[in-house]
Amino acid sequence: MTLSRTNNILFTAILIINLYIIGAPLLPQITFWWDSHHSSQQQQLRQFISQSKSDSKQQETSTKVTGPNRIIIPSILLNQATIEAPESAWFNALYKGIWRWPGASTPNKGGNTVFLSHRFSYTGPRGAFYFLNKVQIGDQIGVVWNDKLYTYTVVSSQTVPPNDTAIENNTTDSQITLFTCTPLWHPVDRLVVVATLKGVS
Repeated sequence: MTLSRTNNILFTAILIINLYIIGAPLLPQITFWWDSHHSSQQQQLRQFISQSKSDSKQQETSTKVTGPNRIIIPSILLNQATIEAPESAWFNALYKGIWRWPGASTPNKGGNTVFLSHRFSYTGPRGAFYFLNKVQIGDQIGVVWNDKLYTYTVVSSQTVPPNDTAIENNTTDSQITLFTCTPLWHPVDRLVVVATLKGVS
């Protein structure tokens, strides 16, 4: 009787673990579908970043945007703070959220500002960039940086090999580069989204 009960408990535990392994990568898809169909969050985020002014009109008319530095992508319902950490701490920083690579620029300095984050891990199934693959050319991205709102327009989304470091190079134009591992189930490459500056407020 005891052996039979132990076997049942082990079987149940193995079944639960296997269901989690199979289901965890898909759970964020369900919550995203629900949120995108049953909340006004996407519209609120779009309205927030639409307040940025034309780049040529940004001088004295810029208004202060309070709160932590963060990235806002309405199309994927993302509104998350960014993390500043040295390169030596990149591993822990990525598990906490969106890390700005310190070897790149910052929005207020122009050039190429590079942000990285996880898509999926079993300890945090919905990484900040889980839905980065849903971002399309023409989508708007807002970056709150030092109490100003920088608005960018997505110009490219591509997959590159992990040894392609050119995506981190500085640029003459003001842009942001977002990248994460891909594909979701077997992350051997990088998914890279580039957006150019549209305006500042």
